[in-house]
Amino acid sequence: MNISIKQSIRLCLVTPFILTLCQAQSGSISNEMLEKIQSSVQMDSYTRAMQNAVSNNDIKQLALNRSILTEVDHHFAYKIPISPITDQKSSGRCWLFTALNVIRPKVVEKYNLKEFEFSQNYLFFWDQLEKSNLFLEAVIRTRNKDIDDREVQWLFKRPVGDGGVWNMMPSLVEKYGLVPKDVMPESYNSENTSMMRRLVRRKIRSQGMQIREWHARGKSEKYIRKKKLEMLSDIYRILIISLGTPTTEFTWRYTDANDSLIIGKTYTPLDFYYEVVETPLCDYVMLMDDPSREYFKLYEIEYDRNRWDSQNWTFINLPAKEIKKFAKQSILADEPMYFSCDVGKHLDREKGLLAVDLYDYESVYGVSFNMTKKERILSYESGSTHGMSLVGIDTTNDGTVTKWLLENSWGPDAGNDGYLAMTDEWFDQYMFRLVILKHFLPQNVLDVLKQKPIILPPWDRMF
Repeated sequence: MNISIKQSIRLCLVTPFILTLCQAQSGSISNEMLEKIQSSVQMDSYTRAMQNAVSNNDIKQLALNRSILTEVDHHFAYKIPISPITDQKSSGRCWLFTALNVIRPKVVEKYNLKEFEFSQNYLFFWDQLEKSNLFLEAVIRTRNKDIDDREVQWLFKRPVGDGGVWNMMPSLVEKYGLVPKDVMPESYNSENTSMMRRLVRRKIRSQGMQIREWHARGKSEKYIRKKKLEMLSDIYRILIISLGTPTTEFTWRYTDANDSLIIGKTYTPLDFYYEVVETPLCDYVMLMDDPSREYFKLYEIEYDRNRWDSQNWTFINLPAKEIKKFAKQSILADEPMYFSCDVGKHLDREKGLLAVDLYDYESVYGVSFNMTKKERILSYESGSTHGMSLVGIDTTNDGTVTKWLLENSWGPDAGNDGYLAMTDEWFDQYMFRLVILKHFLPQNVLDVLKQKPIILPPWDRMF
């Protein structure tokens, strides 16, 4: 029997199953609810003007709060002398650039240099090899677990990346040393990491699956570890071709501030590190402001390292108001710090400014976007996205800090000649990590380092 579409719809509407389904969807938007929602927005002259403006323009430009632009300048009472601004290009290596920028001012001062950079490419090469080994070892360790186990899923989802954090730099330097940038300069693929990262991940994921298959077939751990050496050789080959060959020995030639050519002695990378960098990297401590966790506690993030045999990322959780006290002392002593934050929040990239309410979205839309820092963390609205060096402060006559200066690694054309000015209020709201020398910390903070760390999983919302 042929029936029309209209008749079919009527039959469906009276079917008991459909009636039950409709009753079950009590949370859906009913016609009555939709009418109330629609009537709640009055298309007055302001709303109509904003609709015309926003639908045809960049929201950020329309929301830009010009009063804040005029309140915050780029003059600072105290600024640590540094070499020219660095540029990480199209890579996620801000952590590496920032960590090296923290220790390079002392080298410039020690050798009376006009400018100086350590080779980021040299350490990046070893970082990628070590992270590959970390992944393969983790796969071996979890080979008995189901492929849908959360830890195994996390490992295969993020096997190797170019991102990182402070603790990964000392881990590499202690094993491989340092070299000047001209000894191993950047390559196209160190500055544009996307394709190489994709290929390394593709290869190492297949290697991880091979390890699990060997285990399923009853192969011994000894056999698997022998095969792991061959796997790392393949990764090493990819890195050599993409990034260049790391040097094992070099003669350091440089021009000092007087334009005199200095030919130094021959170094290994480790010899260069021991002689040139006077501050032991183990003297730095990472602090963090995470109001979703208990303060004055020590935390450790599982798998957050690049070497299998090195320490996970460990930090002391402190309120921002405490961290700022220590940061001020460090700047006044000409000691830059590793600083990471949610850089995308209220950033004027062109003018180099970070200020709370720099973009007044509430006035544009007539709705509130207010959340506390804790709420932003717990809801995944905010987290650390970028690392920079903290190198300056501006103060009132009584010494109160009003804004902070960040040395960025986006090149000299980004921001204000490569720098970002950050208001003190923005520091409170969007700063997450700061690495500082131990001697700027009081004893009650140092005592936290004696605690047994609280272990956090690698898939924690903050990491």
